[in-house]
Amino acid sequence: MAEPVAAAEDLDALIDDLDYLPGHFHLEMQLNFEPRSPASLRARDLKLQREGLLQELELAAAPQRPAVRHLLGAFAFYLEELDEARQSFLEVAREDPGNLNAWANLAHVYGRLGQEEEEEACAGQLAGLMGLAGDRGAAEDPKLRAARCLAEQGYAHGFDVGCASPEERARVLEAGIALYDKALGYAQQIPMEEKRCWYFTMATLFIRLDGIFLELGSEEQKRLPAFNRTLALLQQVLKSSDPHPRALAWCYLGMLLERNDTFSTTPMGIHDCGFSGTDPLDCFGKAIEIAKDQLPILNRLAKIFHFLGKQDMAIGTCNMALDVLRDPELNWQAYCTRAKIHIRAYLHDLERGKLGLGGMPDRNHLACAKADLEEVVKVCPGLKTYLDIGQVYYYMGVDAVQELLAVDEAALNQALVFLAKAGESELGATLPELQLLRGKCLRIKGEEANAAACFKRAVELDDAGCSHAEGFGCLLEALLAQWSQAQLGDGEVGREVDVWLRRAQSKYPAARLRQELQRVWRAHMDEVLGLARALVAQGRPALVRLLFETMERKGDGASSLRDRRAFSF
Repeated sequence: MAEPVAAAEDLDALIDDLDYLPGHFHLEMQLNFEPRSPASLRARDLKLQREGLLQELELAAAPQRPAVRHLLGAFAFYLEELDEARQSFLEVAREDPGNLNAWANLAHVYGRLGQEEEEEACAGQLAGLMGLAGDRGAAEDPKLRAARCLAEQGYAHGFDVGCASPEERARVLEAGIALYDKALGYAQQIPMEEKRCWYFTMATLFIRLDGIFLELGSEEQKRLPAFNRTLALLQQVLKSSDPHPRALAWCYLGMLLERNDTFSTTPMGIHDCGFSGTDPLDCFGKAIEIAKDQLPILNRLAKIFHFLGKQDMAIGTCNMALDVLRDPELNWQAYCTRAKIHIRAYLHDLERGKLGLGGMPDRNHLACAKADLEEVVKVCPGLKTYLDIGQVYYYMGVDAVQELLAVDEAALNQALVFLAKAGESELGATLPELQLLRGKCLRIKGEEANAAACFKRAVELDDAGCSHAEGFGCLLEALLAQWSQAQLGDGEVGREVDVWLRRAQSKYPAARLRQELQRVWRAHMDEVLGLARALVAQGRPALVRLLFETMERKGDGASSLRDRRAFSF
């Protein structure tokens, strides 16, 4: 093994002079940094992201698949599934022995496994491919390999895990775009269709970055260069021979043209790329036309339309997908997306009704969602399907005014059955939304103590910086109910409120926590005032002061996009 050792030493000696470094484990992504969250929650986020990535692998064009497999290998590595990580990287190396990232990532895995000879052999192979071992003939296409290496690294930045703020997410996306730009500098020999795959991914990163800038209220001068660049990238993708990126490019173009109104004047990129006067609806229509008999593309478009709030368009696209294939086992995506659209429509109307802005929500939405999900749960049950159908049964079981009264006890019990099935999986047991929904079902059934236990677990499972503070608000309501029913004494409820309020302060943005406390105050004013008097009588005025200061203090705006786990265009 003298030659591989020498090659590895040569690689170490020259590494500081390299313009790029192969592999994924040195990239400045949160994935590679020390975890902030407990191991169980980090594992949950990795597994959720991996599920989305596996769907990407099914849709990815051939040149993009190595990038997906590298990321799957990295996720497996951090989940301590080292054999699976090794297999992912070996699969890339077998299909493309010249893939630099495959050998660098394999060396990292073998290093963790303590297999020094294999690690050195991979390092030697990498050195040879990069022309660092003295064999210049082995590096006949160094720029080609460098370009693909950098593009694969840039792709990974779209699937990072663990970012705690919009600013962090923006930095990761900008780093991914910079790697793609560097890749294009080496890409003279890359086939044009492969470059268009890169342009498409770059455009998705830019669109997400612009969404963060909008969220942060950034000045339009900061947004304009990236916005114009995205239009130019999509213009190139529209020339692709592959219908998948071409259809999505039309969809993304429609999204960008709708954002034209967020600028004080029309961005020049719209005119430069020939999109002057183009109607966003025409763009969405062209996307649907290209995808009309392409099931995977139709299902992807339906999800995007749903995400954008274009529910009629999303329903129509789902129906087109079901016209192509009605088998729920083979086309479960269309059934599940259509069900989510109906659930969202019901919840939208329910919230409006609670605020006095509309009438009763149409419960036919629940019936339609139930019918679609039952088709799927019979043939291919899974965590997300159990969670969705449990949510439907919960809303069927409670009143459509304030969610305070049981109107169908059997539906509530059925909801709990499906949620129990969802909780049987290792991943399901770590989802705060599952615990929140279980707690709501139990609260309606009058089991306040059990409901409080579920709400506590939901708070524990929420990520730091999460803006979904509803679990904490529901916990306060459950504690107030137990106290008013004499199930908890003054001292017990005081200790509980003290512990969980301080935990909530360390977990949720101040503005979002204040909003949730104000909601509880408005709904339970008598109970809150009675509790405050009891706490003062106990000699705990500091807790009362903390409670009311938290309710009134002005804080920073909460991040609503932070919690859309595993979503990527």
